[in-house]
Amino acid sequence: MPAHAETFRLNTRGKGTYEITEACQRIIAQSQVHTGTATIFVQHTSCSLVIYENADPSARTDLHSFFDHLVPENTPYFVHTHEGPDDMPSHLRMVLTRTSEVIPVMNGRLALGTWQGIFLFEHRRAPHTRSIVISVVGE
Repeated sequence: MPAHAETFRLNTRGKGTYEITEACQRIIAQSQVHTGTATIFVQHTSCSLVIYENADPSARTDLHSFFDHLVPENTPYFVHTHEGPDDMPSHLRMVLTRTSEVIPVMNGRLALGTWQGIFLFEHRRAPHTRSIVISVVGE
């Protein structure tokens, strides 16, 4: 069974969602796998991956607001704060989402729904360079 793995980097501008669907699809095409699965994994503990609405940006605005409300910065009982007030909230937001997604590959393409995109969800306020690994297996 053919397998292909590749890493790419994404520079973020701070908190928010960054669509990576096309970058992932390029790697799928290079893999020459027509039917199989792709595992997409982010190698960090203060950002995550989500499959989310990619047509209307206001859906992502609401997602950002929801997580700011759910895990606010400057929570007085957080102990792990040596990197700033967004340090512990970023780790908790990662735990509440995911660091990997497994997506079927059909006809050499990710089998995403019409309005689905893959996003890196950056939880830190400062810009970061994030590493994303894609592993594709199939035939």
